[in-house]
Amino acid sequence: MTIIDLIIISSFSLGLFLSLSLIISPFFKSTANKYLALSLLTLLVIIITGKYNDTSIFLAFIQDIMLEFLVAITLFSYFLIQIEHRYIKQSWYKWLYLPFFITLLVDVSLDLDHLFNLYNSTFKEESFIVQLFYTLEEYLSFLYNVFFILFARKLIKKSTTLSKEKKDWLLKLNFIFIGAIFFWFITEIELAVFDTGHSRDILWAFLSFMFWWVLYYGVFKLQIVTQKDEIHHYLATAQPKVEVEVVLESKPKIQAETEAIKESIPDVTATISHSKYIDLLQDLMANKQLYKNPLLSRLDLANELGISEGYLSQAVNKVTGKNVIQFVNEYRVSLVKELLSNPEFDKYSIEAIYSEAGFNSKSVFYNSFKAETNMSPGMYRKSYTKAS
Repeated sequence: MTIIDLIIISSFSLGLFLSLSLIISPFFKSTANKYLALSLLTLLVIIITGKYNDTSIFLAFIQDIMLEFLVAITLFSYFLIQIEHRYIKQSWYKWLYLPFFITLLVDVSLDLDHLFNLYNSTFKEESFIVQLFYTLEEYLSFLYNVFFILFARKLIKKSTTLSKEKKDWLLKLNFIFIGAIFFWFITEIELAVFDTGHSRDILWAFLSFMFWWVLYYGVFKLQIVTQKDEIHHYLATAQPKVEVEVVLESKPKIQAETEAIKESIPDVTATISHSKYIDLLQDLMANKQLYKNPLLSRLDLANELGISEGYLSQAVNKVTGKNVIQFVNEYRVSLVKELLSNPEFDKYSIEAIYSEAGFNSKSVFYNSFKAETNMSPGMYRKSYTKAS
């Protein structure tokens, strides 16, 4: 067994696991991910049959079917659903699958004769018309994929409904598939000119890498971004401005996020000068929700108050006994606590919740949360789940 064989076997196992997770797992389960799962499963079949078609007549039969036409449309559908584009609902959209079904019918008909000898067709495998058909379907499937992956990229860039974070992840995922198509192109050239098969091995290795990337960065991170966007939309629309629904001590009630956060911040008892700026800072935090910006800096806060960074640090330290970062993270932790205790947000991952609150580091969040609550976020959420 060669290194390429090991890579293909590992990628097949990983790709199968990823595809099933997209379909079955509650965390990933969505209409868009079903199309992505179908695309990945189809790619897996293409990889296996492309590498080992000479070892089995069944694999050779599957390899002759131009599944590449199917990958092009299922992947395009995935991107359309992610950007909520109107094309996916158009009546003509289903006709994009027509090239796949036409070639499927022809390829199966020919292989029933050429591979299985079930009947004698008038079109022999070595005939000019059959070879022309095979050549045309191969190159047309390549162009089909090129067109739709680039068209999808154009639509993603033009979308006005996506957050910047989600758009970036979709463009990265799209770029990975463009890379796969590029290696596909190089493979076809190499086979036509040199016919060594080395480029095909490179293609298998690249597709294997793609499965790893899709699993650990593409799908998982994109799902986090999607959940974060949903949380942000909920908080922005459920109540006017900054109000969110919370459930405390099993008594459902609506509280403003401002009040929830202010109650968790210690009272100020320092000098009037320092207290004045801390009061202003608290108002900015609660009303403008500055803490939700993961890139929020001490300079940003100082500019908001019209004072120097040094004076800001001094005021925060004198009044609260904390530094500026700790002060800001208290607001973030307070929002996370509110969301974790609210059943409405049980379906969202902890990472999506703390990302919405403004944390961009898992370790910083967990340390800040545990310092304030003396328990992990998971335990905190479970304590409210059991109570309800």
